[in-house]
Amino acid sequence: MTKVIIASHHHLATGMKDTIEYLIPSIGKIDVIAAYINNEPIEDEISKLLESYPVDEKVLIFTDLLGGSVNQTFIRYMSKRNLLLVTGMNLPIIMTLLLSIESEDLSEDLIRKSIDEAKNQLLFVNDIYNQVTDEDDE
Repeated sequence: MTKVIIASHHHLATGMKDTIEYLIPSIGKIDVIAAYINNEPIEDEISKLLESYPVDEKVLIFTDLLGGSVNQTFIRYMSKRNLLLVTGMNLPIIMTLLLSIESEDLSEDLIRKSIDEAKNQLLFVNDIYNQVTDEDDE
């Protein structure tokens, strides 16, 4: 079974989890790290959570920023654990992957495909609106 972690600076991860559980009530357990809310160093929070999992357990992790301290701390564990780390998280990528792993094995290819799908949902709606409006005017 794959463990899932959503981790961010401050409350973003908590909000993502809350929204996912609202939209997909049947979704499995998601662990959250909301860094810098309390006085616990991020290294300690991550270490405690990872130590609660079996060493060979596959762990899918979503973080907020590539260069951020949360992501950088997880990178330190990549050689010691079976971590699959996705950064720049948004709701579409998390939902796509969580729904996909209910019916298929988590793989690097599945992650890459899901990232491509999530990128396609990042749009400037004004362009779409203007295109539709222009077509209606013709």
